[in-house]
Amino acid sequence: MSFAACKTMHCPTGIENCASGFITHSAAEITPQIQTADVDSDWPATKPVGPMPNLVVSAGNVLEIYLIRVEQASSRDAAEVVKRGGLMAGISASSLELVCTYRLHGNIYSMGVITAGGADGGKRRDSIILSFEDAKMSVLEFDDATHGLRTSSMHFFEGPNWFHLKRGRESFDKGPIIKVDPQGRCAGVFAFEQQMIVLKAAEVNSSLAGEDSAFGAGGASARIESSYIITLRDLDVRHVKDFTFLHGYIEPVMVILHERELTWSGRVSWKHHTCMVSAFSISTTLKQHPLIWSAANLPHDAYKLLAVPSPIGGVLVIGANTIHYHSQSSSCSLALNNFAFFGDNSQEMPRSSFNVELDAANATWLTSDVAMLSTKTGELLLLTIIYDGRIVQKLDLSKSRASVLTSGITTIGDSFFFLGSRLGDSLLVQFSCGLGGSNLPPGVQEEVGDIESDAPSAKRLRMSSSDALQDMINGEELSLYGTAPNNAQSAQKTFSFAVRDSLINVGPLKDFSYGMRINADLNATGIAKQSNYELEALPGCKGIWTVYHKNTRIHLSESSRMADEEDEYHAYLIISLEARTMVLQTANNLEEVTENVDYYVQGTTLAAGNLFGRRRVIQVFARGARILDGAFMTQELSFKASNVESGSSSDTSIVASVSIADPYVLLRMTNGSLQLLVGDPSSCSVSLTVPSVFESSKKSISACTLYHDKGPEPWLRKTSTDAWLSSGMGEAIDGADGVTQDQGDVYCVVCYENGTLEIFDVPNFTCVFSVDKFISGRTYLVDTFMQDSVNGLHAHSKNTEEVIRPGQKENSKDVKINVVELMMHRWIGKHSRPFLFGILADGTILCYHAYVFEGSENSSKVEGSVSSQNSISLSSTNASRLRNLRFVRVPVDNYAREEMPSGTQLQRMNVYKNIGGSQGIFLTGSRPSWFMVFRERLRIHPQLCDGPIVAFTVLHNVNCNHGLIYVTALGTLKICQLPSFLSYDNYWPVQKIPLKGTPHQVAYFAEKNVYSVIVSVPVLKPLNQVLSTIADQEVGQQFDPDNLNYEGSYPIEEFEVRIVEPEKSGGPWKTRASIPMQSSENALTVRMNTTTRENETLLAVGTAYVQGEDVAARGRVLLFSIDRTADNSRTLVSEVYSKELKGAIPALASLQGHLLIASGPKIILHKWTGSELNGVAFCDYPPLHAVSLNIVKNFILLGDIHKSISFVSWKEPQLSLLAKDFSPLDCLATEFLIDGSTLSLVVSDDQKNVQIFYYAPKVSESWKGQKLLSRAEFHVGSRITKFLRLQLLPTTSERTATTPGSDKTNRFATVFGTLEGSLGCIAPLDELTFRRLQSLQKKLVTAVTHVAGLNPRSFRQFRSNGKAHRPGPDNIVDCELLSHYEMLPLEEQLEIAQQIGTTRMQIMSNLNDMILGTSFL
Repeated sequence: MSFAACKTMHCPTGIENCASGFITHSAAEITPQIQTADVDSDWPATKPVGPMPNLVVSAGNVLEIYLIRVEQASSRDAAEVVKRGGLMAGISASSLELVCTYRLHGNIYSMGVITAGGADGGKRRDSIILSFEDAKMSVLEFDDATHGLRTSSMHFFEGPNWFHLKRGRESFDKGPIIKVDPQGRCAGVFAFEQQMIVLKAAEVNSSLAGEDSAFGAGGASARIESSYIITLRDLDVRHVKDFTFLHGYIEPVMVILHERELTWSGRVSWKHHTCMVSAFSISTTLKQHPLIWSAANLPHDAYKLLAVPSPIGGVLVIGANTIHYHSQSSSCSLALNNFAFFGDNSQEMPRSSFNVELDAANATWLTSDVAMLSTKTGELLLLTIIYDGRIVQKLDLSKSRASVLTSGITTIGDSFFFLGSRLGDSLLVQFSCGLGGSNLPPGVQEEVGDIESDAPSAKRLRMSSSDALQDMINGEELSLYGTAPNNAQSAQKTFSFAVRDSLINVGPLKDFSYGMRINADLNATGIAKQSNYELEALPGCKGIWTVYHKNTRIHLSESSRMADEEDEYHAYLIISLEARTMVLQTANNLEEVTENVDYYVQGTTLAAGNLFGRRRVIQVFARGARILDGAFMTQELSFKASNVESGSSSDTSIVASVSIADPYVLLRMTNGSLQLLVGDPSSCSVSLTVPSVFESSKKSISACTLYHDKGPEPWLRKTSTDAWLSSGMGEAIDGADGVTQDQGDVYCVVCYENGTLEIFDVPNFTCVFSVDKFISGRTYLVDTFMQDSVNGLHAHSKNTEEVIRPGQKENSKDVKINVVELMMHRWIGKHSRPFLFGILADGTILCYHAYVFEGSENSSKVEGSVSSQNSISLSSTNASRLRNLRFVRVPVDNYAREEMPSGTQLQRMNVYKNIGGSQGIFLTGSRPSWFMVFRERLRIHPQLCDGPIVAFTVLHNVNCNHGLIYVTALGTLKICQLPSFLSYDNYWPVQKIPLKGTPHQVAYFAEKNVYSVIVSVPVLKPLNQVLSTIADQEVGQQFDPDNLNYEGSYPIEEFEVRIVEPEKSGGPWKTRASIPMQSSENALTVRMNTTTRENETLLAVGTAYVQGEDVAARGRVLLFSIDRTADNSRTLVSEVYSKELKGAIPALASLQGHLLIASGPKIILHKWTGSELNGVAFCDYPPLHAVSLNIVKNFILLGDIHKSISFVSWKEPQLSLLAKDFSPLDCLATEFLIDGSTLSLVVSDDQKNVQIFYYAPKVSESWKGQKLLSRAEFHVGSRITKFLRLQLLPTTSERTATTPGSDKTNRFATVFGTLEGSLGCIAPLDELTFRRLQSLQKKLVTAVTHVAGLNPRSFRQFRSNGKAHRPGPDNIVDCELLSHYEMLPLEEQLEIAQQIGTTRMQIMSNLNDMILGTSFL
């Protein structure tokens, strides 16, 4: 192998940057989502929440935008609030909902939100500025038409034109840092550690040339107009630590924190207060920047600036031991602990009431005078500024509570803040302030609001009459909101917090291991299933259904009826076999009642479900249907050919597929016609009709489904032009008294053989939405009626025919793809939007998410008049069309397509509403998958543990609460529940096990199914004890105990090795044994070692004594045996042997029954005699300090902390160095990559690169085999801490062709984990596949529009950070880029495949094989 593919299997989750701003809506427009929430709750009673900004987060190269959904507690449900966080300030619950997520071709270094300010009455939106190393900036804004981000400007200061900015330097500690002026007039980017790039924002009234005036309807976003560079050396500013923009100045004012001359901790007693702040006024038009004021003599450890909001103004300088406030008029400071050093001025600094160190803190403002700081220990501190007018008198610091260690903090609106974390889960927290605004009577507040904002009255004039309802809410919202007048007692503010939501983070991954699933995989990364019991085999199963049976006719009140429906148990289970149907009762146990019921049992059932509010069951079979009340039949229908107008022969009138939406049942016949059963709720009977639209049409239908828009506020009504204001609202309010009108609307979604998709409303069957060429999988679906206005989105809608024609001969199989199954569903949730799924005949799954886009009013009216002249029929349907409905395509990650066997018409998508608290779709087939919906985002979890699954249904009864039943291809029926201990709202299902300590390394012991984990816990030790162990007594005498730690104790990490065992029921894992280390001994590595003697497996631990730089390093190697007691109740761990060696022992490995130990700067091979370890051979490598050891057969791969890798072989009786890499490299992890008989060496480094080397003694460049040659290099974009070698799984094409043991089967991928929380793998490719995918990759660089204008090729270039590096071959393809191919429209896929000389089928099967081969988990 010289070729590989690098693939991300789990995206990064550790959040590095977070910000908030009005991205998807402006501050003035209250989003329609909030409207619908407020209409039916009695909103005047509680204080309404103002317009909520969006939350923008970035993790690694992932950018996500969230909305904050707030549920206000109305009086009627205040009693039964059990949501997360309880009731606070009139809010019962709030959660994050995903708007859009992007994987960028570059790591986001820093992020800012450029606000539109209050300009234009708060109608303009904010934009996001992202910066990327070395000096790239992209400005992104939200586009309603595509429901996503678009790039509004890009700024680039790299490359030959800008070399002078670096001033001869090659490497920089910091990347480009963005700060934005609070009024949004400009942004500053500090790059190359000495250049300030100023980005000037565009004025409100000016628009960019060529900009559509029609776009203004959606609300324009803030834009960047131009940029220029200030060289800070010219301003006499060096060694910049931080900068920020101040509040309350007429022109933007930038404050820079910088050091005049550097110092270091060893010189602090002579040279200390070296920092200063300088404030410059930035005139973007004149490009001048005079110094306004400055303050010197700040401590050398000051590192952060925090601009104080108006009305106070000024800046806070945060240091490790002090906080200083400076403004033009006043200054004051606060000492935080005993290390606060006062410098030359003799006056005493005020002290805080407790001791704290503030290095590495993050901060945000909760109110205009209270800042919240998050410290390095995870504590939240509140800093109150006590002021009089504009003079700040003192700073007051108080403790609040503990939380996660943060990487960033942002305040969202005026009652939420978000704690972003790289180390733990990120939290959304609601806060309410005890004293201040909320204690005023509502009347006062209203007045203040009216005085301060005259926006509503000005707005009223501009509004059209149809916005009356919005206007009403809008005025109310604004007038109830105002800032309370400032009172002198504001120091006594008390805050209360409630955690409302959290985002799961699995990083940073330090080490991982691969073990068995809890009931057959470690990270529980397939979905573990607990089978309660299994039935006898059911060969040839066609489908299973569970139905309810309600014998009561009484109407309960609406709320209790809803609760009832959730918890009602299923009554019958219907199993359809090849020649008969079984019926089972599901009350307590499953008992077969096939003989005693009136169900049709002589043949196969096609579908079963409930009608008329669960009072009846309908069972549909090939030639008829039955309506049943419990066990008794009340009506039978048979489908005659005479109903079908097309006059076809009688044998074709067989039902092919069924879709049920109470009270309608839609049947698709085998000849492609449609029939509809319409139910009559009063008599509980159904009648058969053929919709008139389909009677006359000759078009054959390939798939259809009914979509039930449930709930008191049907979602699709919002998308038709004015319908929801006129009809929708009225009906929703009428329906609330518990009659069946609140059932919502039913729509019929139909896809024809020619690929057109149409949506009809039922039962009138007027077409409300249609799309040409649904099968091509375009990114956006727009009603064809609206097409003319959005030509930009559909460059391809016209010329699809021409594209296909030339290549039709060879691609005929590619073109004739039709949709075999459709599904449209909206899950329960106040703001949920429907998903539309389609399965194509080649196994591709198209997944779309609906959204509303209200185009500009005037253009659509003009368009309506034009089209009404063209045809009369269009103008009549104009009113009812869902013209604002659009769909955006959602990528289906890590899902392997499967070819659909022709002829079988089994339904594969099964919607479920509550299985163990989750909702979504289960997809049966040869690779069954769960599509779960969380926060309006699709999470895909393949379930590979039971092989192919042919049928699935939900089951809810006494013994199996909210569970499921499925039948495998072998005919086994399993009744299961989803494990509740797993969180599914992540890229992979995840279970977190509390250790109450810091884990360092983990190893899996397969024989006993236990894991050994190195854990360290900080323990407070008396200070004199610590000093005496670290140094000799004489040195200890020099310390003066007063100015050291006053409490006389010091935290020391104590290490232990724990043996933990997974808990079968999924609870916390049990610690079976714990092996403590000696004092100041750190356990560095733990590995399983199989010895030659009696093949026993021992646990080997390598340690090091950490005792300061005066003591020579020592380490120990420890061997333990692990045994179980006879009844498997206890695990016995006993120490077999220990031996002290010179130097730390960072790595161990088992080599052919011997133990290989890396000890200091050499490796020693030991043989285990049964009682002791004896050295057999040694080798003076690594040069400095080993970080990893890997072994294949008798080959050893050594990674050194600084000197790259060495390749060693073991032949009795000696270890010999074969080759090494001569260039310096800071290794983080190493592993072998095996492709058949080819061995390669993979190494990752601290610059986020991966290199692959090979050993070729016959090649002349290798200096007679001394030097390892480079085979490939690749920039992964995150630091890889561990590689794990796993055998590739056989793919479909290989299963048949290869014999076991051949080169094809002996292929291993290396799975890696990173510090960002992402997982991925590097897999070997054969040359033919590699060449094909590489040429595809080169095409995709220009064929796909990349978010933020980033170039994937430059992202994947090797980064050497200024060191000399000879570029290696480009032999790794980037699957992140290749995954865009499946998201392209079909026409473009065919075109690109033709250009690179291959077919779409070939590319798709290569990409599919890669997913199949690497789906280890």
